[in-house]
Amino acid sequence: MTKIRMTRMGRKKKPFYRIVVTDSRKRRDGGWIESIGYYNPVSENKDMKIDEERFNYWISVGAQMSPTVKRITGK
Repeated sequence: MTKIRMTRMGRKKKPFYRIVVTDSRKRRDGGWIESIGYYNPVSENKDMKIDEERFNYWISVGAQMSPTVKRITGK
């Protein structure tokens, strides 16, 4: 099963997340199929960018969003 979820980047106490498409059986920071955006919760306005075209493609082929991605995207 394919999932759209976040993988943690950045350094200690300065998290930065990539929004990625991955196999649900992989670890959080394990290998991923494609990176489709990012989320920066530390910045003043909580930067987030998603490639809508790729996001919609993965949803159309059956990828499921994690609860966290669903919450931050509002979809």
